[in-house]
Amino acid sequence: MSLIDPAARIEDGAVIGAGTTIGPYCIVGRNVVIGANCKLLAYVYATGQTTIGDGCTIYPFVSLGTPPQSLGYRGELTRLEIGQGCIIREQTTMSAGTVAGGGVTRVGDRGYFMNCSHVGHDCVVGNDVIFATSATLGGHCEIGDFVFIGGLSAVHQFGRVGSQAMVGASTIVRSDVIPFAIANGQIARLAGLNLVGMKRRNFSGERLAMLRSFYTNCFTAPASLPIV
Repeated sequence: MSLIDPAARIEDGAVIGAGTTIGPYCIVGRNVVIGANCKLLAYVYATGQTTIGDGCTIYPFVSLGTPPQSLGYRGELTRLEIGQGCIIREQTTMSAGTVAGGGVTRVGDRGYFMNCSHVGHDCVVGNDVIFATSATLGGHCEIGDFVFIGGLSAVHQFGRVGSQAMVGASTIVRSDVIPFAIANGQIARLAGLNLVGMKRRNFSGERLAMLRSFYTNCFTAPASLPIV
């Protein structure tokens, strides 16, 4: 059975999975589907065509599935899909997609979204990501698995961050970041490989050596040439 606080508002048509608890003053729209064993602690707003996977924990003042922040949006039925096991902290926002962008915003499994982070319309976010405080994505971004985005950082619309990459704090990502890399600075620049992250995920020495060789050959300028 699900446990719903009397102060919550669940519209007719909403689907609530077994074992899910919904705290006081949450609002769940009629087309929202929430999986099993989720926790909506309090003051969570879930609306639109939103699907939330099993085992997610959602903290107060989170807003999910609201219309995209796109001037071309005309009220079409678009979606937000959130995977399993995500932790979504206070004041995080995730928008539904746009017709022009495929109609759906997708967030993978086991993501950890710290307070005030934002996933814009039509983004595709992989599994096991970490968004630090106020990390934000413009529309149509693609974020790979195991990506870490530092606090107060932003990825410009249509930007892509490859799997296993790390974006430093207070960084603006205006173009793509290659997989396995570290990018930092006011305007993102490559600063090496995310070796600590890869070692934590048990990359072999042989694999790390191969990645070092690839990075050196492709992205390290000769000493006599400036990096631009």
